[in-house]
Amino acid sequence: MERAELIALVNATGCAETVGEQVFMRDPAWNREQQSQVREQWRQNDRRPSGRTDGWLGLATGGSSGGVKLARHDERTLGAAAAGLCGFFGLTRINAIDVLPPHHVSGLMARVRCAVTGGRHRAWEWKRLEAGDLPRLSPADDGWVISLVPTQLQRLVQAPAAVEWLRALRMIFVGGGPVWPELAEAAAQAALPVALTYGMTETAAMVAVLRPGEFLAGERSGGVALPHARISVAPEGVVRIAGESIFRGYWPEWREVREFATGDLGRIDERGRLHVLGRRDAIIITGGKKVQPAEVETALRASGEVDEVAVIGLPDAEWGEVVVACYPAGGDRRPDAVRAAAALAPHQRPKRFVAVAPWPRNAQGKVNRAELRAAAAAVVGSASPG
Repeated sequence: MERAELIALVNATGCAETVGEQVFMRDPAWNREQQSQVREQWRQNDRRPSGRTDGWLGLATGGSSGGVKLARHDERTLGAAAAGLCGFFGLTRINAIDVLPPHHVSGLMARVRCAVTGGRHRAWEWKRLEAGDLPRLSPADDGWVISLVPTQLQRLVQAPAAVEWLRALRMIFVGGGPVWPELAEAAAQAALPVALTYGMTETAAMVAVLRPGEFLAGERSGGVALPHARISVAPEGVVRIAGESIFRGYWPEWREVREFATGDLGRIDERGRLHVLGRRDAIIITGGKKVQPAEVETALRASGEVDEVAVIGLPDAEWGEVVVACYPAGGDRRPDAVRAAAALAPHQRPKRFVAVAPWPRNAQGKVNRAELRAAAAAVVGSASPG
C-alpha cells in the first residue's frame, strides 16, 4: 500500500485530524478529559529520529482503562497486517461488511484490507444490522467477511434472520474481548463460520486467528500466529508480540519496537495455540488471594441469570479489594447472588451485585471499565452494607 493511498483512505473516514506531518484518528465520542489528553499529546514535539518519515498515523488506544494514547502506525505496518491475513487464509481479495467505527483499529483495518487487495468495502451502520436491516450482498470472489465484537455477535445470534444472513458469509471475525462459552456454543450450533481473533491497536488488529473449521469442531483457543507476527509468553505469563505490524511507539515518542508486551496473561499449548487468560492489570487481590475477573464473568454468564456482566475490584478496608459484579440496570432479569456464584471458589464470589445505568460502553461495544468502576463505587458508597 502506498502512503498517498492510505492518507486518502483515512481522510475519507471523516475522523482524520492533520497536525503538521502527522495524522490522528479522532473518536467523536471522546469526553472532555479524553479530548484534553489527546490535545496535550498533539502539542508535544515529535521525537521521531531525523530523516525518518514512518510512524505518521496515530490510532487511539487505551480507552477501556480511561486514558487515551496514540499508537504510531504507517502504510508498512497496516499493509503487513493485511497481507498476513490474506496469506493465512489464501484470500486474493477481502470483501468486508463494515459495522465498526473507522477511528477504531478494527474498522480502519477493514477498509485497509479491502483497499490493499482490491476487494469491496460495504459500510453499514451497526444499529441497522442489529434492528434486522441486513445488507443484500452480491456474489464476490472469496466471499464476504465481517468483524464483530462478542456483544454484537450475542445480539445477532438471537435473531433467526440474522443467523441465516451470517451463515452465508465466508468468515465472521470475532475479537476485542473474550467469547464466553455459551456464546461460542450458540454460534457453533448455528453453524456460523466464526474465526476467533486476537490483536490490538498496537499490532494493527489481529495477530492470531482460529480458523472457522476448527471453531466448528469445538476448538476455543485464540488460534495460531498469523504470518506477519511472532507470539511468545514471558516467564511471568505476559503475552508478547513481535513482527512487521507492530506499532512505532506512542506519540510523541518514536522507537523501534522489536517486541511488544501486551499486558495480557496467556499460555501457548503444545500445538502452538494461544490461550488468553485475562488482563494482568485487571487482577483483583482480595484477602491476599488473586481473582481474575474473566473467570468470574464466565461463571456468572453460565448461570443464565444475567446476559451481560463485568467484574471489577473496589477498595475495601478489611479485604483490600472486594469482588463486585456489575450488570446493566433495567433488564428483564436480575442475577441471584447465591445461585450465580455457586460455581465459584469462596474468594471469587462477588460481595455485591450492582445494577449500573447507563451501561458505559464505547462505540465498538466494549465496556469502559474506568467509567464502570466509578459508577459502581458511587452506588456502593451510597448504599448500606447488604
